[in-house]
Amino acid sequence: MSEIALGGRGTANADSVFSPLTVALMLVIGILGFAGSLLLGAYAPDLRSGHDAGTHALSNAATGFSGIVDLARATARNPRLIRAEAGWDTEDLVVATPEHGSVDMSRFMAARRGRATLIVLPKWASVPDDAVGGWVDVSGLLPAYDPAAVLAPATVMTVSRHPSGARPLHPVRWAPPSLAVSAPRPLQVMTSKALTPLVTDEAGRIVLAQVDGSNTYLLSDPDLLDNHGIRRLDRAGAALDLLDFVNATGARGIAFDVTLNGLGRGHSPLKLAFEPPFLAMTLAIVVALALVGWQALVRFGPAQPPARAIALGKAALVDNSALIVRKAGREGGLGPRYAALVRDRARAIFGVPARLTDVEADRHLDRLQGSATFTALVADAARAEHRADMLASAQALHQWQREKTR
Repeated sequence: MSEIALGGRGTANADSVFSPLTVALMLVIGILGFAGSLLLGAYAPDLRSGHDAGTHALSNAATGFSGIVDLARATARNPRLIRAEAGWDTEDLVVATPEHGSVDMSRFMAARRGRATLIVLPKWASVPDDAVGGWVDVSGLLPAYDPAAVLAPATVMTVSRHPSGARPLHPVRWAPPSLAVSAPRPLQVMTSKALTPLVTDEAGRIVLAQVDGSNTYLLSDPDLLDNHGIRRLDRAGAALDLLDFVNATGARGIAFDVTLNGLGRGHSPLKLAFEPPFLAMTLAIVVALALVGWQALVRFGPAQPPARAIALGKAALVDNSALIVRKAGREGGLGPRYAALVRDRARAIFGVPARLTDVEADRHLDRLQGSATFTALVADAARAEHRADMLASAQALHQWQREKTR
């Protein structure tokens, strides 16, 4: 009684607080949130837009290089972005724009050995503009030792800055004449014994150089390529001619690397679960979990009340006794006992004198009209040896008793 009462109150409270609709909404929101967190965790590096005011090919800031990418695309130079180290293995010209000299360039240089590569040295120290997204506030020039360390220690060079007065640069005679563009202010230059000058200022200081014995090129001043530098038409044309000039292999595309700027796509084991060929296994697991959840939510068949470990009442006693007899294989020996039980009940019902013996009582009961005599039925019950015989004789005795008591 106490269990039923407590269970009834608990059910009422559960129905009022956690209705089926509430539970369904909680499950849907939880599943969608979990799946969304997995997807974002796997693809978060790939979803970064790069609008962080950095000095890379995705940046729209003055010190970024998205403008030259758009310009190259508009002039059919087939630009593309490299967001994984595997993209370094290409014959196209690769333009790298490391933001500091501390960036590890060893793997990049090893992958680009013998292939046309342009490395643009950093120049400006800037911070993102809090007022306008994607803009920068230039706080000054980087220390000269910062860009000088881009290829250190393999290539040792010295970087310096000088007032240029916007005077024209001096390219070598086989370079495009458009490279004789006015110099940025101030002009960042470099000097090194390992560099072959291709473009210099009026004092002979190097602006564009080729690393001796390789197809690697260094551009000392990023203002010749960045968004701020190519805002003028002559600078934009010179920037495109510069890219064509250093593309020594004659490849038909230009690749701008952003992995050195921290915008590469990471190799996440979680991402494998959402890409072929493992996507099929992921979908199979999701379907299996959905079927398990459906089976847990939807009942198959009527509700079965829990059974007691120890049954109570006369019915349980009868069932247990019958089970013991059945286990012992003695059902056939119950015929005489059942006949004696019917005789005792008939004595009381029909007023058989108590002084009569069982045989005399059976003859007395035979006088009652019916389809069979009681003596014959008792004899059939006494001869029963098997379960089927005992059941048939018991049914006959029960039927005799019902006929006489109607």
